[in-house]
Amino acid sequence: MSDLTFTEPDVLTDHTDVICSTSIERIVTERNAALTQIEALILQLDDISTLTRSIGGKTALDWAMKQDFRCGCWLMEKTETAMKAITRNLDRGIWRDLMKQSGMLSLMDAAAREQWYNSLEKDDIPAVSEANILSTFEQLHQSKGDVFERGVINVFKRLSWDYKSNSPCKFGKKIIVEGLVSYTRWGFSFNWGWRRDQLVDLERMLMLLDGKPIPDNREDIARRLSDHISQQKTSDSYEDALFKIKYFQKGSAHITFLRPDLTDKLNDIIAKHYPGMLPSKQ
Repeated sequence: MSDLTFTEPDVLTDHTDVICSTSIERIVTERNAALTQIEALILQLDDISTLTRSIGGKTALDWAMKQDFRCGCWLMEKTETAMKAITRNLDRGIWRDLMKQSGMLSLMDAAAREQWYNSLEKDDIPAVSEANILSTFEQLHQSKGDVFERGVINVFKRLSWDYKSNSPCKFGKKIIVEGLVSYTRWGFSFNWGWRRDQLVDLERMLMLLDGKPIPDNREDIARRLSDHISQQKTSDSYEDALFKIKYFQKGSAHITFLRPDLTDKLNDIIAKHYPGMLPSKQ
């Protein structure tokens, strides 16, 4: 079995580490300073509202908001209620940015990323503090191999076994997927849905196994294939360094792997999680 090797993300190990040249201490210090100033601003607005209301000018909610676009503003709520909501919103944005900079998102499949983002929408997200940041990213660092392997398994399990090319034991020379494209009298078009996520996940895993940088969503396999289909309406195939993709009017596509060495690494992961499925190598 070949060793699982991929480019590790720059995740945190102790308080002296940096995420993209941004120190944890600075993030926490400036986050706390911002919250202190926001609370002072809320109290000041409340004092001003008391003054203007006493002379018949109503409150900040009346004279500070555009009348045609009047909507709620946490700065004009009671301090305790407002600070809870503002702190949660601020911390949510900071956690998203930290996760993006850490490199961990590149190891996650679409389902894992969605689970992460959904967890940030809850009311009980952990406060941004040095202890919480270190604890969170140390745990992620320790589990990065499992996160990556779980993504491989998830992509594999979502293949349809109705096709002989899709082996229930391994990734073969090619796989067949349904619903990747649509066909009308104007030609082919690319379907943007969970199949798109599956294809992007597959490219990401192969790139990591190859030690190559992962393209962002403006240059990933889904964007390149979509552009190819849009620009070449009469074409029914696409090829790059990793895949040869032939698509059909019924919507299915044959995806041939062009790097058998990387396919072997995917299969090593499957064999690790499902021992006995693959025959031993001679």
